[in-house]
Formats: sequence, structure tokens, C-alpha cells
Amino acid sequence: MKLLAVSDTVMSQMENAAHLRRRYHDVSLLVSCGDMPSAYLEFITSVLNVPLAYVRGNHDARYDEYPPGGDDLHRRLRIYGGLSFFGLEGCIRYSGEPVQYTEQEMFRMVLVSSLRLTLRRLRNGYGMDVLVTHSPVRGIHDAPDLPHQGFKSLRRFLTWMRPRYMLHGHVHTYDRRAIVETQFGPTTILNINPVTLLEIEPLKRS
Repeated sequence: MKLLAVSDTVMSQMENAAHLRRRYHDVSLLVSCGDMPSAYLEFITSVLNVPLAYVRGNHDARYDEYPPGGDDLHRRLRIYGGLSFFGLEGCIRYSGEPVQYTEQEMFRMVLVSSLRLTLRRLRNGYGMDVLVTHSPVRGIHDAPDLPHQGFKSLRRFLTWMRPRYMLHGHVHTYDRRAIVETQFGPTTILNINPVTLLEIEPLKRS
């Protein structure tokens, strides 16, 4: 299954229908890791005729009034093409704006979500195929300034749930030397900002 993942930065070529059809004609799902205008996401999905799964970033409070057409993954499990997706929105709290969480608030969400997904984890060996977040993990792809620090709680979630992939945004990758892929146990962590194309196949059941 081919996924097109986007976050944070509007790319002019992604607003070109001919480019989208030529480059991404075989994509089956659009995934947004946050901080994306609703109209941008809706344009891509309409041109490619694919479903959208997303989490909100810290600049997506406007989704309350103008949500993009698609599935909000925040604390929800969804299945597409035989792959399971689960999301956790937002970033570390650094101001009084919405879609920001303290470490304690994120830990509570991680704990409750882990309890809900424990049976899947025990049955399959992983809680979900793909974890979709806006924020990175503390110490993996994050930055030293407060707004771009990752959550420690996400590290615990990865340890408990052992997803095959984690996709996140929030931290820009203007510097080509930035590390955007890290292996954490069985989980491949990817900073997909601004656009990443990847292929993930469902695991065969024995």
C-alpha cells in the first residue's frame, strides 16, 4: 500500500493537479501529520481520489470550524487497505493556544490508549501498524527549543505498543543533514515533513 504523507509546509507543486496525477497516481491513502490547511488536504484527496487520515497540529485549531474531509485519527484506530492506523495530535504546551498538551496530559492519553489497545498488542505483537503524530518523540528528531521538544510519553507508547512505523511532522527539515529516519526497537520513526511517499505492506498472518 502506497501512502502519501504531508505536514507543516504547503508545497506549490502539491497544488498542481497534473503533478499530483503524474507523481502520485498509485497512492492509496493521504496521511497528514498536522499543520496543514483544510483546503490543501481536500485538493490533494480530490485530485487523487483517495481517503484522508489526519491528526491536528498545534496550528490546526481552525479544524473545529473547518475540518478537512477525512478521518481524524486522534485516539482512534482506523483500518485502510489492511493496515491499522492510530493517532495522537498536538505538540508540547508552550503557549496558551489549543492543540498543545503538557507532558502529564499526553501521558494520560498514552496510558488510556495503551489499555484500549493491549489486546491487539498481545494478539498481533504490535498495537497498530502505523502511529501518526504531529509531535516527535523526546530525543528523536526533536529540537532543543521548547515549542519543538518531543514528548517523553511517546517513547513509552512506542515501547508498550511496538508499532511498525511512526510518522510525525512538526520539526522542519530545511537542513538536508537533518536525520529524518530512526529505528527505535521494531519501530521505524519517520519525520515526513513536508512530503514523503512510502510503501507499507500488511503483515501476512500465519
